[in-house]
Amino acid sequence: MGDIDSPSTLNAPKLAALPIIDVEPFLHPQAHGRLSAAAALHAACSEYGFFYLDISSYVDPSELEELTRLAREFFAQPQEEKDEISMTKEDGARGYQRLKENVTNGKADNHEAIDFYRPVENPDKSKPLWGENQWPKVPGFKEKYERWIEKMKKLGMVVMEAMATGLGMTPDEWAELRSKVDDSFWVMRVIGYPPLPENYDGFSCGAHRDYGCLTFLHADPTPGALQVFLTQPGLLVEKADSLPAEQEVEDGGRWVNADPIPGCVVCNIGEMWEVWTNGLYQSTLHRVVHKGSNYRVSIPFFFEPNFDARIEPLPAALRLQEEERGVRGLRGPRKTYQPVVYGDFLLRKVTTNFDTGKGRYDAD
Repeated sequence: MGDIDSPSTLNAPKLAALPIIDVEPFLHPQAHGRLSAAAALHAACSEYGFFYLDISSYVDPSELEELTRLAREFFAQPQEEKDEISMTKEDGARGYQRLKENVTNGKADNHEAIDFYRPVENPDKSKPLWGENQWPKVPGFKEKYERWIEKMKKLGMVVMEAMATGLGMTPDEWAELRSKVDDSFWVMRVIGYPPLPENYDGFSCGAHRDYGCLTFLHADPTPGALQVFLTQPGLLVEKADSLPAEQEVEDGGRWVNADPIPGCVVCNIGEMWEVWTNGLYQSTLHRVVHKGSNYRVSIPFFFEPNFDARIEPLPAALRLQEEERGVRGLRGPRKTYQPVVYGDFLLRKVTTNFDTGKGRYDAD
Protein backbone atom coordinates (compact mmCIF):
# COMPACT_ATOMS: atom_id res chain seq x y z
CA MET A 1 0.00 0.00 0.00
CA GLY A 2 1.31 3.47 -0.82
CA ASP A 3 1.61 6.46 1.47
CA ILE A 4 -1.90 7.29 2.71
CA ASP A 5 -1.19 10.98 2.29
CA SER A 6 -0.19 10.71 -1.37
CA PRO A 7 -2.56 12.41 -3.86
CA SER A 8 -3.63 9.12 -5.40
CA THR A 9 -4.74 7.63 -2.11
CA LEU A 10 -5.82 10.63 -0.06
CA ASN A 11 -9.55 10.07 -0.47
CA ALA A 12 -9.58 6.34 -1.12
CA PRO A 13 -11.43 4.14 1.37
CA LYS A 14 -9.11 2.21 3.65
CA LEU A 15 -10.82 -0.51 5.63
CA ALA A 16 -10.08 -0.81 9.31
CA ALA A 17 -11.84 -3.71 10.98
CA LEU A 18 -13.12 -3.32 14.48
CA PRO A 19 -12.99 -6.71 16.23
CA ILE A 20 -15.88 -9.16 15.87
CA ILE A 21 -16.61 -11.12 19.05
CA ASP A 22 -18.77 -14.26 18.97
CA VAL A 23 -20.88 -14.50 22.13
CA GLU A 24 -22.06 -18.04 21.31
CA PRO A 25 -19.81 -19.71 23.95
CA PHE A 26 -21.43 -17.63 26.72
CA LEU A 27 -24.98 -18.26 25.59
CA HIS A 28 -24.63 -21.92 26.62
CA PRO A 29 -23.17 -22.79 30.05
CA GLN A 30 -21.29 -25.90 28.90
CA ALA A 31 -20.07 -24.54 25.58
CA HIS A 32 -16.43 -24.72 24.56
CA GLY A 33 -14.40 -21.63 23.76
CA ARG A 34 -15.47 -19.45 26.69
CA LEU A 35 -11.93 -18.53 27.73
CA SER A 36 -10.80 -17.61 24.22
CA ALA A 37 -13.97 -15.56 23.65
CA ALA A 38 -13.46 -13.77 26.97
CA ALA A 39 -9.82 -13.04 26.09
CA ALA A 40 -10.87 -11.60 22.71
CA LEU A 41 -13.49 -9.45 24.41
CA HIS A 42 -10.95 -8.21 26.99
CA ALA A 43 -8.55 -7.25 24.20
CA ALA A 44 -11.31 -5.42 22.30
CA CYS A 45 -12.33 -3.48 25.39
CA SER A 46 -8.73 -2.62 26.25
CA GLU A 47 -7.68 -1.55 22.76
CA TYR A 48 -10.81 -0.09 21.20
CA GLY A 49 -13.81 0.19 23.52
CA PHE A 50 -15.87 -0.47 20.37
CA PHE A 51 -16.45 -3.80 18.60
CA TYR A 52 -19.00 -6.00 16.90
CA LEU A 53 -20.90 -8.76 18.68
CA ASP A 54 -21.89 -11.69 16.50
CA ILE A 55 -25.41 -12.54 17.70
CA SER A 56 -26.46 -14.48 14.60
CA SER A 57 -27.19 -17.58 16.71
CA TYR A 58 -29.26 -15.52 19.15
CA VAL A 59 -31.41 -13.25 16.97
CA ASP A 60 -33.30 -13.98 13.76
CA PRO A 61 -32.62 -11.35 11.06
CA SER A 62 -36.34 -11.07 10.36
CA GLU A 63 -36.87 -9.77 13.90
CA LEU A 64 -34.48 -6.89 13.31
CA GLU A 65 -36.07 -6.12 9.95
CA GLU A 66 -39.47 -5.94 11.63
CA LEU A 67 -38.22 -3.58 14.35
CA THR A 68 -36.80 -1.31 11.67
CA ARG A 69 -40.05 -1.43 9.68
CA LEU A 70 -42.10 -0.48 12.73
CA ALA A 71 -39.78 2.44 13.45
CA ARG A 72 -40.12 3.70 9.89
CA GLU A 73 -43.90 3.45 10.11
CA PHE A 74 -43.89 5.63 13.22
CA PHE A 75 -41.51 8.26 11.87
CA ALA A 76 -43.50 8.50 8.63
CA GLN A 77 -46.57 9.66 10.54
CA PRO A 78 -47.70 13.31 10.49
CA GLN A 79 -45.89 15.48 13.04
CA GLU A 80 -49.01 16.03 15.15
CA GLU A 81 -49.46 12.26 15.58
CA LYS A 82 -45.86 11.78 16.67
CA ASP A 83 -46.25 14.68 19.11
CA GLU A 84 -49.02 12.79 20.90
CA ILE A 85 -46.27 10.91 22.78
CA SER A 86 -43.97 13.92 23.20
CA MET A 87 -41.51 13.70 26.08
CA THR A 88 -42.93 17.04 27.28
CA LYS A 89 -46.09 15.15 28.29
CA GLU A 90 -44.11 12.94 30.68
CA ASP A 91 -40.90 13.36 32.67
CA GLY A 92 -38.94 15.19 29.99
CA ALA A 93 -37.09 11.99 29.08
CA ARG A 94 -39.57 9.25 28.14
CA GLY A 95 -41.24 9.71 24.80
CA TYR A 96 -40.77 11.35 21.42
CA GLN A 97 -38.31 14.12 20.60
CA ARG A 98 -38.71 16.22 17.49
CA LEU A 99 -35.99 16.79 14.95
CA LYS A 100 -33.22 18.97 16.47
CA GLU A 101 -34.58 18.80 20.04
CA ASN A 102 -31.62 16.68 21.12
CA VAL A 103 -28.51 18.75 21.83
CA THR A 104 -24.88 17.54 21.89
CA ASN A 105 -21.97 19.85 22.67
CA GLY A 106 -24.33 22.82 22.53
CA LYS A 107 -25.57 22.12 18.99
CA ALA A 108 -28.87 20.70 17.81
CA ASP A 109 -28.65 17.15 16.43
CA ASN A 110 -30.33 16.33 13.14
CA HIS A 111 -32.44 13.39 14.29
CA GLU A 112 -35.77 12.52 15.90
CA ALA A 113 -36.30 9.70 18.38
CA ILE A 114 -38.42 7.88 20.94
CA ASP A 115 -36.85 7.04 24.30
CA PHE A 116 -37.86 4.26 26.67
CA TYR A 117 -36.51 3.58 30.15
CA ARG A 118 -36.85 0.80 32.66
CA PRO A 119 -40.31 1.07 34.28
CA VAL A 120 -40.19 2.38 37.84
CA GLU A 121 -42.34 1.84 40.89
CA ASN A 122 -44.61 4.73 41.83
CA PRO A 123 -43.99 6.76 38.66
CA ASP A 124 -44.10 10.53 39.01
CA LYS A 125 -43.61 12.58 35.88
CA SER A 126 -42.65 15.62 37.92
CA LYS A 127 -39.38 13.85 38.79
CA PRO A 128 -36.58 13.52 36.21
CA LEU A 129 -36.53 10.03 34.59
CA TRP A 130 -39.33 8.82 36.87
CA GLY A 131 -42.32 8.92 34.56
CA GLU A 132 -43.93 6.24 32.39
CA ASN A 133 -42.98 5.06 28.92
CA GLN A 134 -45.08 6.28 26.01
CA TRP A 135 -45.62 3.81 23.20
CA PRO A 136 -46.61 4.55 19.59
CA LYS A 137 -50.02 3.37 18.43
CA VAL A 138 -48.42 1.56 15.49
CA PRO A 139 -49.86 -2.01 15.59
CA GLY A 140 -47.39 -4.51 17.06
CA PHE A 141 -44.84 -1.87 18.05
CA LYS A 142 -45.06 -2.25 21.83
CA GLU A 143 -45.21 -6.05 21.86
CA LYS A 144 -42.30 -6.57 19.48
CA TYR A 145 -40.07 -3.97 21.07
CA GLU A 146 -40.76 -5.36 24.55
CA ARG A 147 -39.56 -8.76 23.32
CA TRP A 148 -36.41 -7.08 22.00
CA ILE A 149 -35.82 -5.39 25.36
CA GLU A 150 -35.93 -8.76 27.13
CA LYS A 151 -33.43 -10.22 24.67
CA MET A 152 -31.06 -7.29 25.12
CA LYS A 153 -31.28 -7.51 28.91
CA LYS A 154 -30.26 -11.16 28.69
CA LEU A 155 -27.48 -10.31 26.25
CA GLY A 156 -26.25 -7.67 28.67
CA MET A 157 -25.80 -10.24 31.43
CA VAL A 158 -24.10 -12.63 29.00
CA VAL A 159 -21.57 -9.99 27.95
CA MET A 160 -21.03 -8.88 31.55
CA GLU A 161 -20.12 -12.46 32.51
CA ALA A 162 -17.76 -12.74 29.56
CA MET A 163 -16.07 -9.48 30.57
CA ALA A 164 -15.75 -10.68 34.16
CA THR A 165 -14.06 -13.82 32.88
CA GLY A 166 -11.74 -11.77 30.70
CA LEU A 167 -10.69 -9.70 33.72
CA GLY A 168 -9.92 -12.85 35.69
CA MET A 169 -12.59 -12.28 38.32
CA THR A 170 -13.24 -14.93 40.95
CA PRO A 171 -16.76 -16.40 41.25
CA ASP A 172 -17.39 -14.24 44.32
CA GLU A 173 -16.19 -11.14 42.52
CA TRP A 174 -18.46 -11.89 39.57
CA ALA A 175 -21.41 -12.39 41.93
CA GLU A 176 -20.72 -8.98 43.45
CA LEU A 177 -20.51 -7.31 40.04
CA ARG A 178 -23.64 -9.12 38.89
CA SER A 179 -25.54 -7.63 41.84
CA LYS A 180 -24.77 -4.18 40.41
CA VAL A 181 -26.58 -4.89 37.13
CA ASP A 182 -29.26 -7.46 38.00
CA ASP A 183 -31.96 -4.76 37.95
CA SER A 184 -30.53 -2.76 35.07
CA PHE A 185 -31.84 0.76 34.64
CA TRP A 186 -31.85 0.13 30.90
CA VAL A 187 -32.62 2.63 28.17
CA MET A 188 -33.72 2.03 24.58
CA ARG A 189 -33.83 4.61 21.82
CA VAL A 190 -35.53 4.32 18.43
CA ILE A 191 -33.90 6.98 16.23
CA GLY A 192 -34.67 8.38 12.80
CA TYR A 193 -32.04 10.27 10.81
CA PRO A 194 -32.94 12.29 7.72
CA PRO A 195 -29.97 13.23 5.53
CA LEU A 196 -27.73 15.88 7.07
CA PRO A 197 -28.31 19.17 5.21
CA GLU A 198 -25.39 20.87 3.52
CA ASN A 199 -23.71 23.52 5.69
CA TYR A 200 -25.60 22.29 8.78
CA ASP A 201 -24.12 23.73 11.97
CA GLY A 202 -23.87 20.43 13.79
CA PHE A 203 -24.09 16.72 13.14
CA SER A 204 -26.67 13.98 12.91
CA CYS A 205 -25.43 13.38 16.45
CA GLY A 206 -22.39 15.18 17.80
CA ALA A 207 -19.35 13.47 19.28
CA HIS A 208 -19.98 11.94 22.71
CA ARG A 209 -19.15 9.05 25.03
CA ASP A 210 -21.85 6.80 26.46
CA TYR A 211 -22.62 7.23 30.13
CA GLY A 212 -23.29 3.79 31.42
CA CYS A 213 -22.29 0.19 30.94
CA LEU A 214 -22.84 -1.46 27.53
CA THR A 215 -24.49 -0.22 24.34
CA PHE A 216 -25.91 -2.70 21.80
CA LEU A 217 -26.71 -1.01 18.51
CA HIS A 218 -28.79 -2.36 15.65
CA ALA A 219 -28.94 -0.05 12.64
CA ASP A 220 -30.26 -0.37 9.12
CA PRO A 221 -27.65 -1.12 6.42
CA THR A 222 -26.77 2.55 5.80
CA PRO A 223 -22.96 2.85 5.50
CA GLY A 224 -20.74 5.72 6.53
CA ALA A 225 -22.96 7.13 9.30
CA LEU A 226 -21.72 5.89 12.69
CA GLN A 227 -18.12 6.98 13.24
CA VAL A 228 -15.74 6.03 16.03
CA PHE A 229 -12.66 7.98 17.10
CA LEU A 230 -9.64 5.70 17.38
CA THR A 231 -6.16 6.77 18.44
CA GLN A 232 -4.34 3.89 16.75
CA PRO A 233 -2.46 5.17 13.69
CA GLY A 234 -3.25 3.76 10.26
CA LEU A 235 -6.91 3.05 10.95
CA LEU A 236 -8.36 5.61 8.56
CA VAL A 237 -11.59 4.41 6.98
CA GLU A 238 -12.31 7.43 4.83
CA LYS A 239 -11.17 10.98 4.40
CA ALA A 240 -13.84 13.02 2.64
CA ASP A 241 -13.33 16.68 1.87
CA SER A 242 -17.08 17.30 2.19
CA LEU A 243 -17.16 16.40 5.89
CA PRO A 244 -16.75 19.05 8.61
CA ALA A 245 -13.34 19.90 9.98
CA GLU A 246 -13.98 17.62 12.97
CA GLN A 247 -13.18 14.74 10.60
CA GLU A 248 -9.53 15.71 10.88
CA VAL A 249 -8.85 15.21 14.58
CA GLU A 250 -5.43 16.02 15.84
CA ASP A 251 -3.42 14.07 18.43
CA GLY A 252 -2.87 11.09 16.17
CA GLY A 253 -6.44 9.83 16.02
CA ARG A 254 -8.91 9.19 13.23
CA TRP A 255 -12.65 8.93 12.78
CA VAL A 256 -13.44 5.48 11.37
CA ASN A 257 -16.74 4.11 10.12
CA ALA A 258 -18.47 1.40 12.13
CA ASP A 259 -20.73 0.19 9.34
CA PRO A 260 -23.40 -2.45 10.04
CA ILE A 261 -22.38 -6.10 9.59
CA PRO A 262 -25.15 -8.68 9.03
CA GLY A 263 -25.70 -10.87 12.10
CA CYS A 264 -23.91 -8.43 14.41
CA VAL A 265 -24.71 -5.52 16.69
CA VAL A 266 -22.18 -2.80 17.36
CA CYS A 267 -21.19 -2.78 21.02
CA ASN A 268 -19.34 -0.14 22.99
CA ILE A 269 -18.51 0.35 26.62
CA GLY A 270 -19.66 3.30 28.69
CA GLU A 271 -18.12 5.40 31.41
CA MET A 272 -19.14 3.06 34.22
CA TRP A 273 -16.82 0.39 32.82
CA GLU A 274 -14.09 3.01 32.81
CA VAL A 275 -14.62 3.43 36.56
CA TRP A 276 -14.95 -0.31 37.19
CA THR A 277 -11.61 -0.98 35.45
CA ASN A 278 -9.88 2.14 36.84
CA GLY A 279 -9.25 3.32 33.29
CA LEU A 280 -8.09 -0.01 31.88
CA TYR A 281 -11.13 0.14 29.58
CA GLN A 282 -11.95 3.54 28.06
CA SER A 283 -15.30 4.81 26.85
CA THR A 284 -14.76 5.73 23.20
CA LEU A 285 -15.82 8.94 21.47
CA HIS A 286 -18.29 8.44 18.62
CA ARG A 287 -20.71 10.43 16.48
CA VAL A 288 -23.19 10.11 13.60
CA VAL A 289 -22.68 11.89 10.26
CA HIS A 290 -25.43 10.72 7.92
CA LYS A 291 -24.69 12.30 4.56
CA GLY A 292 -26.59 9.71 2.50
CA SER A 293 -29.87 10.29 0.68
CA ASN A 294 -31.96 7.78 2.65
CA TYR A 295 -33.76 8.00 6.00
CA ARG A 296 -31.58 6.05 8.46
CA VAL A 297 -33.00 4.10 11.43
CA SER A 298 -30.98 2.95 14.41
CA ILE A 299 -32.03 1.21 17.63
CA PRO A 300 -29.47 1.45 20.45
CA PHE A 301 -30.13 -0.45 23.67
CA PHE A 302 -28.20 0.72 26.74
CA PHE A 303 -27.64 -2.00 29.32
CA GLU A 304 -26.90 -0.01 32.44
CA PRO A 305 -26.13 -0.60 36.12
CA ASN A 306 -28.90 -0.60 38.70
CA PHE A 307 -30.04 2.92 39.47
CA ASP A 308 -28.71 2.79 43.04
CA ALA A 309 -25.54 0.80 42.23
CA ARG A 310 -22.29 2.11 43.71
CA ILE A 311 -19.65 1.90 40.99
CA GLU A 312 -16.00 1.69 42.06
CA PRO A 313 -12.79 0.10 40.74
CA LEU A 314 -12.93 -3.70 40.70
CA PRO A 315 -10.22 -5.67 42.56
CA ALA A 316 -9.59 -7.79 39.44
CA ALA A 317 -8.87 -4.69 37.33
CA LEU A 318 -6.58 -3.27 40.01
CA ARG A 319 -4.67 -6.56 40.11
CA LEU A 320 -4.11 -6.43 36.36
CA GLN A 321 -2.89 -2.87 36.61
CA GLU A 322 -0.50 -3.72 39.43
CA GLU A 323 0.91 -6.59 37.39
CA GLU A 324 1.45 -4.22 34.46
CA ARG A 325 3.09 -1.63 36.71
CA GLY A 326 5.41 -4.30 38.07
CA VAL A 327 6.43 -5.38 34.59
CA ARG A 328 7.17 -1.77 33.66
CA GLY A 329 9.00 -1.10 36.93
CA LEU A 330 6.62 1.67 37.98
CA ARG A 331 6.50 2.72 41.63
CA GLY A 332 4.50 5.16 43.68
CA PRO A 333 0.75 5.71 44.00
CA ARG A 334 -1.46 5.03 41.02
CA LYS A 335 -4.43 7.08 39.95
CA THR A 336 -7.67 5.58 41.28
CA TYR A 337 -11.13 6.50 40.03
CA GLN A 338 -13.54 7.80 42.64
CA PRO A 339 -16.74 5.81 43.33
CA VAL A 340 -20.03 7.06 41.88
CA VAL A 341 -23.66 6.10 42.38
CA TYR A 342 -24.98 5.40 38.91
CA GLY A 343 -28.37 7.09 39.28
CA ASP A 344 -26.77 10.30 40.56
CA PHE A 345 -24.23 10.23 37.74
CA LEU A 346 -26.99 9.65 35.16
CA LEU A 347 -29.15 12.51 36.39
CA ARG A 348 -26.21 14.91 36.19
CA LYS A 349 -25.52 13.83 32.63
CA VAL A 350 -28.97 13.84 31.06
CA THR A 351 -30.19 17.21 32.33
CA THR A 352 -28.34 19.10 29.56
CA ASN A 353 -29.30 17.03 26.51
CA PHE A 354 -32.42 18.84 25.31
CA ASP A 355 -33.18 22.39 24.29
CA THR A 356 -36.26 22.02 26.50
CA GLY A 357 -33.99 22.15 29.55
CA LYS A 358 -34.59 18.50 30.38
CA GLY A 359 -32.71 15.54 29.04
CA ARG A 360 -31.64 12.03 28.23
CA TYR A 361 -29.34 9.92 26.14
CA ASP A 362 -27.19 10.65 23.13
CA ALA A 363 -27.60 8.80 19.87
CA ASP A 364 -25.86 6.19 17.72
